[in-house]
Amino acid sequence: MELRICIDVDDMERAITFYTQGLGLRCGRRFQNAFTEILGASSPIDLLLNEAGTKPITGNVAERSYQRHWTPVHLDFVVEDIDAAVARLLAHGAVLEMPVYKRAWGCIAGLADPFGHGIDLLQFTGRGYDELLQPPPTLSNQ
Repeated sequence: MELRICIDVDDMERAITFYTQGLGLRCGRRFQNAFTEILGASSPIDLLLNEAGTKPITGNVAERSYQRHWTPVHLDFVVEDIDAAVARLLAHGAVLEMPVYKRAWGCIAGLADPFGHGIDLLQFTGRGYDELLQPPPTLSNQ
């Protein structure tokens, strides 16, 4: 099964620049100006052009807003140099919501993209998330 990530945006050129120059991904196919495929992550990202104020589902009272909004789903991007990645994203319109924070498995930074979507940057060190696992039992010579 293939996973494709879809992100609504209201400015296609700005979104392409943010995700390519800010995260080092690359532009794939462009389907007129309706959506653009972004490649280079483990799953393709489809940037979908939708104006603010439009309804995501017919008959729904909710409208698209590109102000910062909360959702229980966000994207984590694993990077090699978290400080450099944060700086690049800030230069392309991201908002830093949680500065780089060290964890047992590496570092994390929380940001919002220019369209109000939450994203995290992760930089793994050591064994990455495996640092959170209990070490395997060792045999002792008793």
